[in-house]
Amino acid sequence: MNLLARTLLGAACSMAALGAAAQSAERIWSGGTILTMNDAAMRAEAVAERGGRIVAVGALAEVMKLRGPNTTLIDIGGRTMLPGFVDAHGHAVLGGFQALSANLLAPPDGKVRSIADLQRTLRDWIAANGEVVRKVNLVAGFGYDDSQLAEMRHPTRDELDAVSRDVPIFVVHQSSHLGVLNSKALEVVGYTAQSKDPPGGVIRRRSGGTEPDGVLEEAAFMNAAVKLVTQVGVEGFKAFARAGTELWARFGYTTAQEGRSSAAAVKVMRAIADAGGFPIDVAVYPDVIADRDFIRANVSRSYTNRLRVAGAKLTIDGSPQGFTAWRDRPYYKPVGNYAPGYVGYPAVTAEQVFGVVDWTYANRIQLLTHANGEAASDQLIAALRTAESKHGRGDRRPVLIHGQFLREDQVDAYKQLDVIPSLFPMHTFYWGDWHRDHTVGPVNGENISPTGWVLTRGMKFTTHHDAPVAFPDSMRVLDATVTRRTRSGDILGPQHRVDVITALKAMTIWPAYQHFEEQTKGSIEVGKLADFVILSKDPTAVDPETLDQLQVTETIKEGTTVFALAAQATRSAETGASPARRGPDPFTGFLSAIATHRERGAARRGRAHRRRPRCDLPDRRAARPGRRDARPQRPGERRRALTGCPRRTGAGPAAPPALDGCPVIARLAYSTAAAFADSSPNACAPCST
Repeated sequence: MNLLARTLLGAACSMAALGAAAQSAERIWSGGTILTMNDAAMRAEAVAERGGRIVAVGALAEVMKLRGPNTTLIDIGGRTMLPGFVDAHGHAVLGGFQALSANLLAPPDGKVRSIADLQRTLRDWIAANGEVVRKVNLVAGFGYDDSQLAEMRHPTRDELDAVSRDVPIFVVHQSSHLGVLNSKALEVVGYTAQSKDPPGGVIRRRSGGTEPDGVLEEAAFMNAAVKLVTQVGVEGFKAFARAGTELWARFGYTTAQEGRSSAAAVKVMRAIADAGGFPIDVAVYPDVIADRDFIRANVSRSYTNRLRVAGAKLTIDGSPQGFTAWRDRPYYKPVGNYAPGYVGYPAVTAEQVFGVVDWTYANRIQLLTHANGEAASDQLIAALRTAESKHGRGDRRPVLIHGQFLREDQVDAYKQLDVIPSLFPMHTFYWGDWHRDHTVGPVNGENISPTGWVLTRGMKFTTHHDAPVAFPDSMRVLDATVTRRTRSGDILGPQHRVDVITALKAMTIWPAYQHFEEQTKGSIEVGKLADFVILSKDPTAVDPETLDQLQVTETIKEGTTVFALAAQATRSAETGASPARRGPDPFTGFLSAIATHRERGAARRGRAHRRRPRCDLPDRRAARPGRRDARPQRPGERRRALTGCPRRTGAGPAAPPALDGCPVIARLAYSTAAAFADSSPNACAPCST
């Protein structure tokens, strides 16, 4: 062979090799269960990825045909791969506050069962972060729940003073509607015996006097918290947002939602995104009452650096466990000073609701609407019908957020209007006993978050956590949707339990559809993004009573691991910190951002799971309406329920409606963003549910 022939042959071989390399996969996963959420092929042996997209899925032998010289083979070691979870409703920025503070949650998400536990947790956190606390002179804790404390009451300033009288301390109730300050924090914000209650808020007083006892409600707490926290400026807000998305990734979410935002907040989030600060996608829904022009100018179906304005958010009413959801009938046994026949109240006017819905239909902008009570749904349905008759149906995908108190005729109406119900079955665990005993009673309590009703009507539905109202624990969402166990062990509404695959669809392919992203997310299919979550075990093969004990061991965004659980670590909410990284508690980083710059880090923790009585799935035991199916109450045990929500003394609100539907901690975070953006948010951020 002459020199020219050899040269041409060599070039041809090189080109062929390059072509083969270009067509080969970058990564191939195999060695465990793969649940695709594709009904046509629910299970697979292997998945291949190239350039962040899935290029093959199916039998191992077929997928391995894409193996090239540079392909990375990944053995998932008997674990289970699913599509990355898509957040149907949450508040990632405020979840960051939850992640960056001392964790005061009750079990199973924390360890605080008493005021002594709360004090100990704060002391331990201060001891671990002493240098930074001295620099910043601020301590925050999140998530205590008086209904879960042995004392069945809120802590006081004196009990926080026992932790420190020198450093301002404030702790936030799990509902985010109120909190407690120590004496130093009260001094900083200027609350004294002479201070009057602000409009829409209450400064609780010592018994028999006017001196504040440390407990602040609604606007009183919001005003104080803003003074304490807004000094963090843009770096603190950025710390919230980054930590929130990192926390979501820890629980397997590859798409997060910021479910009620503001123009000012989005501007700060855009700066974070453009700097590469988000490990996962974030879909933002600004408040439509406050930011209509901003939404219209910025709404997009495409992400830019993992961020997009996806639509608009409307809030019609408030919190069911706080008795501010707007019902069509009186509350069952509300705790507090309520007038007979109290039904809650709307947070906006009918004119605003009809105007907003009409505007979104006219501009073809997706609308997410918070409506918890039956009267709120009645108003939403009427507004949707009016807008549809004027503008036509189209593919608009309006979303009902929460819908905890629904009638069956309303479910029928939502189906007719092509509304996607994003339900909150996780509420059955955290507040199911409270709903049964106080908000709606034992009969209607069986039908909160009625997944069974929507499923029997052939409707797609999604499930959510609404963090920071609850922890963004994907396995808790899955467990609650399948079992509907309450804290006390009751099964609340056995007719609404669903099988595991259906529950997983409500966390993957159906919320992808809700976000208009079903072509790229939600299932493991060729052409879609390589967004995956790997669980410790196959959720379809374990006892359903142990679903909440499954671990998210890895989260993969477009082929790249964004969270990996160390081999010796276990999934835990013992702190808000992500166990993905080594280093100090992440609130240290948050405070460092105030004093210097944010340091990244987290401590790995462990979690103890309580044993609960067994519950069978719908396909293993016929559901019988009205069945109690609860364990006996143990000797000396009290049935606990959420208390301390805003008190009402009449048929109308004691606070301005626009404020009462929203947790005060949301406003303080968005005030921080507004300060940076040189603008003021005109509405509160996420609504407590």
